[in-house]
Amino acid sequence: QVQLVESGGGLVQAGGSLRLSCAASGRTFSSYSMGWFRQAPGKEREFVAAISRDGGTTNYADSVKGRFAISRDNSKNTVYLQMNSLKFEDTAVYYCAARTRAGVMVVASYNYWGQGTQVTVSS
Repeated sequence: QVQLVESGGGLVQAGGSLRLSCAASGRTFSSYSMGWFRQAPGKEREFVAAISRDGGTTNYADSVKGRFAISRDNSKNTVYLQMNSLKFEDTAVYYCAARTRAGVMVVASYNYWGQGTQVTVSS
């Protein structure tokens, strides 16, 4: 089992940057593929980015490709989401999640979730 705690959210102007962090408990962090999802008010939770267990493979939603970058440091049990050129429509609660099942972009594939961190982009 793994517990996830996100941090780094906040209020930023459009065009600005934020870096989210997700700290994981436990000794088996490197056993999990990790993902970032987001949920805006009144909308379903959606996939943002994912990274493989060794960090060698990443995936992005089309809406963030070229602006966001996911990375991980297995020695620190932490996954990051660098968000650049933020847009108003990036406003949402951002969640990190861990999975052992197949399905990179599928919410149901992720076993464990953090509590979320709010990102608000002002236009």
